[in-house]
Amino acid sequence: MKKTIPTLIGFSAILTWSFLAVLSTAAGPIPPFQLAAMTFLLGGLVGASSWIVRPGAIRSLRQPWPVWAIGTAGLCIYHCAYFFAIQSAPPVEVSLIAYLWPLLIVVFAAFLPGERLRVHHVVGVVLGLAGAIVVITKGGNVGLANGVMKGHVIALFCAFIWAGYSVLSRRFGQVPTDVVAGYCFITAAVAFALHLTLETTVWPQTPTQWMAIVILGTIPLGAGFYAWDFGCKHGDIMILGALSYAAPLFSVIVLLLAGFGVFHWSVALACVLITIGAVIAAKDLLFKPRQIAATIETAAFPAPAESDAS
Repeated sequence: MKKTIPTLIGFSAILTWSFLAVLSTAAGPIPPFQLAAMTFLLGGLVGASSWIVRPGAIRSLRQPWPVWAIGTAGLCIYHCAYFFAIQSAPPVEVSLIAYLWPLLIVVFAAFLPGERLRVHHVVGVVLGLAGAIVVITKGGNVGLANGVMKGHVIALFCAFIWAGYSVLSRRFGQVPTDVVAGYCFITAAVAFALHLTLETTVWPQTPTQWMAIVILGTIPLGAGFYAWDFGCKHGDIMILGALSYAAPLFSVIVLLLAGFGVFHWSVALACVLITIGAVIAAKDLLFKPRQIAATIETAAFPAPAESDAS
C-alpha cells in the first residue's frame, strides 16, 4: 500500500501524455521548438504558481549540480533530441526506437537499492513492447526501410536519456518535486534559443489553437511531469515502466475519438497485449493485498489440529 498511491500518481502522467498527439495536432502548424518553448514555459508556471501560497518551496531549487544535470538531461535534452530525430528519420521508426525507454526503465531499476528484477516484470514489459510495436506500425512490418540513419541513433539516445532520468530520479527521492518547475524553465529557454536559430515564428491563428497550447503546457507537459517525478521517486518504478506502454495505445485511441483517424484491428490487439502485460508486471501490486489478507486470516483462525487416533 505504501507504493500504491505514488504508483497511481505516476500512472496519471502516462494518461496525460496520451493527449500529446491530439493536442499537438489541434495546436496547428507551430514549429516544434517554438511549441516546446511555449508549452514548457507553461509547465514551469504550473509548479511555480503554487509558490505564491508556499513561498518556502522556492528554496527547493537550491540543489547540487547532479540534480540539475539529471533533470536537464531528462526534460531538455530528451525533447530537443527527439525533435531532431523526427526530422532525420521516418517518424514511425523513430517512435519505435524511442519507445524502448519503458523496457530500459525496468532493466535499469533492477540496479536500484531494494529493487529486484523478476520474471513477471520482464514478461509484462515485453508484452507491452509488442503492443506498442503493433499499434505504432498498424500491424505492418518492423524494420529500418532505408538502413540506419542519424535519426535512429538519436532516437536510441533519447530512450536511454529518458530511462536514465526516470530511474536516477529515484536516487534523489529526497529532492522535492518542486524542482521540476526549474527543469521546465530551462527546457523552455533552450527550446526558445533553438527556435530563434532554426525556425520561423508562427503564431496560433484561432482560439482553439491557443486553447490546445494552453492545455498541452499545463497538463501533459506540466502536471504530467510533476506526477511522473513523484511516481518515480516514491512508487513502484518497474510497474511504471511496464505501464508506460499504454501511452502510445491511449494516444491512438484519443486520436480516433477526436476524429483524427480510422479504427484498425491493430488497436484492439495492442490493447489486449498491453493490458495483459500490465497486469502481469503489476501482479505484486494487484494481488499482494489478497495474499496478506489470507495470511492474516490463517493466523487469526488457524485450522484445527487433527486429533491423534487412540
